[in-house]
Amino acid sequence: MRPLGFFDPAGFSKVGDKENFQNLRAAEIKHGRVAMMAALGAVPAGIGAVTTPPGTYGFAALLLLSGAMELAVWTQDPNKEAGDFGDPLGLGQYNEEFRNKELNNGRFAMFAALGIISADLLTGKAIYCRQVPLGASRSVPAVSPMLS
Repeated sequence: MRPLGFFDPAGFSKVGDKENFQNLRAAEIKHGRVAMMAALGAVPAGIGAVTTPPGTYGFAALLLLSGAMELAVWTQDPNKEAGDFGDPLGLGQYNEEFRNKELNNGRFAMFAALGIISADLLTGKAIYCRQVPLGASRSVPAVSPMLS
């Protein structure tokens, strides 16, 4: 994908190993799709969205449904491009531009979900502006007392 082209600094894929590349690409797409849902679901309540009812019930249902879909419906056809499960809604959006957007958004979502969960575990607060209280007036000394 532009601008980097083939970029594998960790050396997971060997040049010419199409089967391994397709497997890694399919995993990247699936992880990106999960991360997009996780980042969106974690915004209002953080990790508490899946650890307290009724979020726990929704998480369990989503996990079972996505597991069933993964094993029965969304199986990777070796004759198709990685992540190509067709256009189930018939919107005509399954093209190269759409696939590249999905890859980029999935990569961003993986970092976003990691950041949201890490911040929530560290601060105990969900995202929003609650982590950094905007508008709160704090008097910060101009010179540190240690330097005076």
